[in-house]
Parts: sequence; C-alpha cells; structure tokens
Amino acid sequence: MNRLENAQPFPQLVVPAVGGGKLTLPDDLAGKWATILVYRGSWCPYCAAQLAAFSRASASFTEENIAVVALSVDDEATSAGTIAKHRIDFPVGHSADAHAVSELLGTYLGDNGDGPFLQSTGFVLRPDGTVAVAVYSSDAIGRLTPPDVLGYIKYHSGQG
Repeated sequence: MNRLENAQPFPQLVVPAVGGGKLTLPDDLAGKWATILVYRGSWCPYCAAQLAAFSRASASFTEENIAVVALSVDDEATSAGTIAKHRIDFPVGHSADAHAVSELLGTYLGDNGDGPFLQSTGFVLRPDGTVAVAVYSSDAIGRLTPPDVLGYIKYHSGQG
C-alpha cells in the first residue's frame, strides 16, 4: 500500500452514501477545493469531535466554496446515528471496505475486535482533484482541523 503524495490525482473511490446514492470521489468534488475525512467509526470520541467541528464550521466552508465529505466502515444505520447525534450537514459515506480503501488510499488499518476499521485520514483536494495535503494517522490522534483546512485553502487559493 502506498500513501498518496501531494500533487497526485486522488484515485476513484465509490462508497454508499447515507440516505441513498453514492459518494463518487473525487468526481463529486470536481471544480472546488474539498476535504475528505476518513474516520474510524462512531465509537471513536476523537472522530466524533472532528466531525462535529467540521459541521460547526460548515458556514465558513460554504462561504469559501469548500466541499466536505466523510466516510467510514460503519453501516448505514450507525452512520445515520452519527449524523443525527453530531448534527453533521455534509455527505457521509458508509460501509466502506476497510481493506480496499486502505489499499487504494494508503490508510492505516486498525481492529477493535469487531473487525477492521480505517484509521483517521484526511485529504485536502485541489479543484482539479489532486491531493494538496494528506494527513495519515496510525492511531486515535492526529487529524485535520477546520481552522487549519480553511487557513491552508485561503492561503493557497490566493485569498489569505
């Protein structure tokens, strides 16, 4: 498995979306800066805090025309519960195949006794679908934050 490098095209990834349909990445994000959050699962308090923080910052992301999506191995019902509990207002993918996503994106794997999960990984994509930043965590901590993403994109798009 190889980690994604800056300036590399983000590979095609399709996962089911909560509420129906599919997240097709990076195609669904084309033409705008975007953040993809791969989170460990509903059971992870650090992931919950990250997702809630991005949701609270959604007005700033919308104002800057920055898309945010998230995905995990959680099933649809569990993912829907996470969305409701943390008032997430961006698309969330569910039922991701941990091994396939790890192989495609280079995401570290974990196993909490309930099967494999994806460690927290964050990507900032340029409007052309290439990787601007990849943040890989090998365990519970180390992840993108809304202020860092907003500041980075403003700076690199000439607004900051």
